[in-house]
Amino acid sequence: MRKYSVYVIELDGAVRKSKRFRTENPAQSPLKACLYVGSTFKTPDERFDQHKQGYKANRFAKKYGLNLRPDLYETYNPIPSRKDAEDIERYLAERLRSKGFGVWQG
Repeated sequence: MRKYSVYVIELDGAVRKSKRFRTENPAQSPLKACLYVGSTFKTPDERFDQHKQGYKANRFAKKYGLNLRPDLYETYNPIPSRKDAEDIERYLAERLRSKGFGVWQG
């Protein structure tokens, strides 16, 4: 049976130059990291590599992705279903945004 995961990629602060990113994160703290939150049936490491190589990549994750932030997602994994993973992805993105992080959700 397939297992799913959520993952968080730390983005370079230069992503703040994007109007779309700023619009999505009006309450972002300049002291907090910028993040990309996604879900996958691959391992977070495999999915991060895919983003950086341009395979099914989010443009922010591909251009600005620095590294994975397992400290922000490990406790949620593994996840039994795709629907649960997508629900947790949305929850995690909202939770991080409410703490002042700049977040783009996949």
